[in-house]
Amino acid sequence: MKIEITEDTNLEQGIAIAVDKPYHWTSADVVRKVSAALRHIDKKKVKVGHAGTLDPLATGILIICIGKATKQAEAIQAQTKEYIAEIMLGATTPCFDLEQEVDATYPTEHITADKIKEALKGFMGEQIQVPPIFSAKMINGKRAYTYARKGEPVEMRKAIINIYDIELLKYEENKATIRVSCSKGTYIRAIARDLGLVLESGGHLTALVRTKNGDFTMDDCLTVDEVVESINSRKVE
Repeated sequence: MKIEITEDTNLEQGIAIAVDKPYHWTSADVVRKVSAALRHIDKKKVKVGHAGTLDPLATGILIICIGKATKQAEAIQAQTKEYIAEIMLGATTPCFDLEQEVDATYPTEHITADKIKEALKGFMGEQIQVPPIFSAKMINGKRAYTYARKGEPVEMRKAIINIYDIELLKYEENKATIRVSCSKGTYIRAIARDLGLVLESGGHLTALVRTKNGDFTMDDCLTVDEVVESINSRKVE
């Protein structure tokens, strides 16, 4: 069920809403858009945050927390996530997605749908994952991507993640579409990288949609414009 901001919503008390993050927007862009709308109708500064970052090239569920609901952000972020990911096999990029150009190509003639399905079995369960260097992970007080963009070497801290379910939905023209149900902190870009390695080829992410976040599904999502319109429909305080 879509949770909307109405005239009766106590914004200071708080509300958590599911937003379908637009392509090329950062998660912070969505927060800024909602915060700006709130400032127009409420003189008191209402806190706004999000639970679980989505990369700019990803779309889907982003939970926006308003008011005291920001205190729930960590708990919401800890919930199980589900993604639909499209992975191009046979090529890699430095950031493991489309934000940078392909830097190497590899053979794919030996890859079949059955081999991908078999490879995905090895991703099930608790495991250690090395996050992408082009990420927002904090390293010595700086975001990892600040080192990556300067070409400075940095050792990424390994993280324990859990893959609850993973399956191949489609494979054609070297593109594998997979569904992944996983714990917080899982980088789907890293799965694309690692799947390419397991298949003795390369891989990078070409599309990503977060389809579930805890009990929230895509059916519960509002667009950014719908959220702003619902805020603007309220009376100025």
